[in-house]
Amino acid sequence: MSNTYSTLKNLDLQSVRSAIRSAEYTAHTAGLGFGYLQANLVILPEEYALDFMRFCQRNPKPCPLVGVSDTGNALLHTLGQDIDIRTDVPAYNIYKNGKLIGSVTDIKDHWRNDLVVFALGCSFTFERALKAAGIDLWHITNNTTVPMFRSTIQSVAAGSFQGPIVVSMRMIAEDRLKDVQEISYRYPLAHGAPIYWGDPKAIGIEDISRPDWGDPAPMETGKIPVFWACGVTPQAAVEQANLPFCITHKPGHMLITEIPEDAEVPVFTKST
Repeated sequence: MSNTYSTLKNLDLQSVRSAIRSAEYTAHTAGLGFGYLQANLVILPEEYALDFMRFCQRNPKPCPLVGVSDTGNALLHTLGQDIDIRTDVPAYNIYKNGKLIGSVTDIKDHWRNDLVVFALGCSFTFERALKAAGIDLWHITNNTTVPMFRSTIQSVAAGSFQGPIVVSMRMIAEDRLKDVQEISYRYPLAHGAPIYWGDPKAIGIEDISRPDWGDPAPMETGKIPVFWACGVTPQAAVEQANLPFCITHKPGHMLITEIPEDAEVPVFTKST
């Protein structure tokens, strides 16, 4: 069976995970694994883990913490039956001394026994509910990665972690704005309700056609740009913290957990 995006959209979570784990699928995960919480990743040495956890606690909108591994353990048993963080994300970014040095499709050769994994909720999770309500999402319809931007809204610092809040943007019909706010509010583990809508320049975005991450979405008549706090925020903080080593997901390429998307707290119950 072909592991294309159009095929995987209609398959169950285990089939999607198998395609990702084997590196047969290495693209974005928007619209995949419907029914389950998707997660951003930050993987860093234990000596920085407490400060990073404080950063998440102080910035719950962009960094809703849904899982933390034991030191050196690549198996995220609190988020799924057999999730292996070294292989179960379509693409990872590798940072050294605060600089992005490249992207890979697995991190087996980069794994270390002092690493701690943080999983943060992702706005992809509530998109099924938006689609079910008849709200068009251009990036899913057109198989692109949602556009993401550095804003001028600042996060609350913790240790060396600080910097701008990154936002993801979706063009929403003006008459559906209230519906979008109410629907996404029900998903606090996935950033919840949007933090801003309207003129992008008011939050420091000068050119909406040039996202910092992801792909541009067209400005359509009758629609306005709506912005959610985004789990790429830690990547901006990692750059400023100048950590000697860190791994994150490649923006748009998420971990799909086995936590139900409508969970109020991140609890995974093992099947017997």
